[in-house]
Amino acid sequence: MEKVFENLVKDSKHILIISHVNPDGDTLGCMSALYCAILKNFKKKAQMLVPSFIPEIYNFLPNICDAKFIKDFDKSREYDLVITVDVAALDRILDAQILFSKAKHTVNFDHHKTNINFGELNFVDPNAGSTGEVIFKTLEKLDWKLNQDTIDSLYTAILTDTGGFRFENTTSETLDIASKLVKLGVLPKDIYNKCYESKSKSVVMFQNYVVSKAEFTNDESIAYSLITKKDLENFGVKESATDGIAETLRSIDSTKVSFVVKEIDSKICKVSMRSKEIDVAKVCEEFGGGGHKHAAGCTVKTSLNDSVKKIIKEIEKQFNQ
Repeated sequence: MEKVFENLVKDSKHILIISHVNPDGDTLGCMSALYCAILKNFKKKAQMLVPSFIPEIYNFLPNICDAKFIKDFDKSREYDLVITVDVAALDRILDAQILFSKAKHTVNFDHHKTNINFGELNFVDPNAGSTGEVIFKTLEKLDWKLNQDTIDSLYTAILTDTGGFRFENTTSETLDIASKLVKLGVLPKDIYNKCYESKSKSVVMFQNYVVSKAEFTNDESIAYSLITKKDLENFGVKESATDGIAETLRSIDSTKVSFVVKEIDSKICKVSMRSKEIDVAKVCEEFGGGGHKHAAGCTVKTSLNDSVKKIIKEIEKQFNQ
């Protein structure tokens, strides 16, 4: 199957790589890695599409600032090859689905257990800790040349999706691949600093504020915090500033499930959820979302306060199963 992918890249003149909406380090790291690997091995420049804004903290990724939004693309265009990275379901690429559907060939790189293999060619491993691992193993089997940009991007993907190698999706294979990348020239301290120790003062103060107003219920086993549009405006930060807050709330010893509800408008809220025990992917699936057992997200089409009530009700159902 790897050779089929290689032949598709060789035979394709116009290649497009697509990330998922609300991009994280895994999808962006994979996008950057594939872009760099294709350029290094075949002297071809792929195009990159992100369905929503890239968090500033990932601007260090090679060429990632060249990624564009769907409005910058000709929707009638037929690409020779479209590749999705870390996309659990096609609705996670929003309007970019039209370019995916028109493509002559499609490839799907992912590690989510809910992925239904929607590509013509599918590299999906639900046992992998990140999509970065899936792509590394593919490139390794193909014996492609991996330059510094490629290995830094892959390491970023793996590092961030395993929470700095702290989450339960960190396996022996995860660490083995990370070790190989370090042997190839990755400097772990540099990547860690860029991903976790490069926040602006306004982001740190905003996150502290959100954590400070957290609320607790069910004998403090559920911790949550609400973020209004006004909160973001007052601190002058973007939506991506909310990343990591749910993890902080989960770190409280009494907390079993944590979530953050972010107001998009009066009737739409985005939810980021984390857990120590229950499967929060199942909770989020009730609202059309999904993710991993201990890290998931969804969109709830109601007000902030009503969203909280609905979410807590679904969490309690999981507690009782």
